[in-house]
Amino acid sequence: MERDEVWQHTVDQRLALREVLRDLTAEEWEQPSLCAGWRVRDVAAHVISGPQLGLVNTVKVMGGMWRGYNGMILRDGRRRGSVPVADILAQYDEWAEVPKGPLTVTHVEPLIDAIVHTQDIVRPLGRTVEAPPEAAAVAADRVRTLAYLFGTRRLFSELRMVATDTAWTRGTGRELRAPMTELLMLCTGRPMADATV
Repeated sequence: MERDEVWQHTVDQRLALREVLRDLTAEEWEQPSLCAGWRVRDVAAHVISGPQLGLVNTVKVMGGMWRGYNGMILRDGRRRGSVPVADILAQYDEWAEVPKGPLTVTHVEPLIDAIVHTQDIVRPLGRTVEAPPEAAAVAADRVRTLAYLFGTRRLFSELRMVATDTAWTRGTGRELRAPMTELLMLCTGRPMADATV
């Protein structure tokens, strides 16, 4: 997939998430997401932080690296999520359509964030946002190279994952068939909603 197309999918997911966020009740903003220790508001703020992380802000965030990568991201997400909901929504209005991510990543990581974190938010709330299977496949291939961060390296030697809605098969071992978004969620350590073994 070309770079511009990847960015368009990222922007589309951010905009779809923005529409969900605009409809949330005050209680829903405080609900736990699929990310352990993250509220909906924390994840929402984290997703839209990507295009805002220029050099100065990236250096500030990296100051928490002594907690480890995941600890650093969690601390930053909670800090960003502590602002008023109106401020988070205003950030989506300003930044959702900006094809940009943190300086420290490729153009694919913002797509991973946009698809996976949208699901992290909507699924516990009983809501749905669809992701194009071809975009989820690009994200899943990048996740494979970052599996050490997600703690899912063994998956690819234990399972042969076969997408049921796009041409994508990866891994070896017992076959698992599921829609591409579900396989992406699995690759990032999340539970799947739909699969066939």
